[in-house]
Amino acid sequence: MEPKNVSAVTEFQLLGFQNLLEWQTLLFAIFLIIYFFTVMGNVVIIAVVSQDQRLHLPMYSFLKHLSFLEIWYTSTTVPLLLANLLSWGQVISFSTCMTQLYFFVFFGATECFLLAMMAYDRYLAICSPLHYSFLMSSEICTKLIATSWLTGVGTGLLPSLMISKLDFCGPNQINHFFCDLPPLMQLSCSSIYVTELVIFFLSIAVLCICFFLTLVSYVFIVSSILRIPSASGRMKTFSTCGSHLAVVTIYYGTMISMYVRPNAHLSPEVNKIISVFYTVITPLLNPVIYSLRNKDFKEAVRKVMRRKCGIYAVRVKGSIFIR
Repeated sequence: MEPKNVSAVTEFQLLGFQNLLEWQTLLFAIFLIIYFFTVMGNVVIIAVVSQDQRLHLPMYSFLKHLSFLEIWYTSTTVPLLLANLLSWGQVISFSTCMTQLYFFVFFGATECFLLAMMAYDRYLAICSPLHYSFLMSSEICTKLIATSWLTGVGTGLLPSLMISKLDFCGPNQINHFFCDLPPLMQLSCSSIYVTELVIFFLSIAVLCICFFLTLVSYVFIVSSILRIPSASGRMKTFSTCGSHLAVVTIYYGTMISMYVRPNAHLSPEVNKIISVFYTVITPLLNPVIYSLRNKDFKEAVRKVMRRKCGIYAVRVKGSIFIR
């Protein structure tokens, strides 16, 4: 039996949205604007929560870490997407591709755990308000946040290591806008059965379990809201929780449809559209839903802006005093 003539792939070419050449400029402008507002919105959340003492609560600690995570999560994929829209067929080295894959899975898994923790925090605040300060102390909050990050670090290792051990002998064109698991496995010229099975069960463990825990928390929250005597109070709380649940459902729904489907292959174009939702859209929606609809946070933003504008006005007048 003659040995196979295998030439190892050292770089990949990301095809991105090559079938939409006439829309490249418009897509670049749209994604750039979304990326700018995503980063700026999350930076504002981190700055306001850090500076306002009234927001030094578990709920806002979770929100600050989610915002920090979203900046890095969207920065893992969107800048490369923008570069690809400017120069068709962006080339990426094998090591860079595996690095991007690791951080994408790491940040994505961490977000799943953080969203589940935030839903649990809201469940305690609404359903057990008298015991909330004991059940969600600052120490417990810190431990939950640390657990989310550490679990995410571990979750990202296994898929990226298994993908990096596969043989890639051509073609080297990834029909996607970043190094994602499904298109990389489709390019491999070695058996992917074990890798696909491990990633499938890991996806179930992370995505489905976190989504289930989040839904259970919101079921208890909704049942508690229904007992609120005031109709206006019910509507206000329903509006906030409904917005949270809508964003969470979009994020988990698109992720589950992408990764929890063994032996099922959607077209590359459908995969790209689905990926846009959880890599571009939800990082933009999270700061809007979790902060701008929050009365305390909006008041904190106004307070910080007044203080900053006051300092700037005094400096412009040449005064050495700061109000």
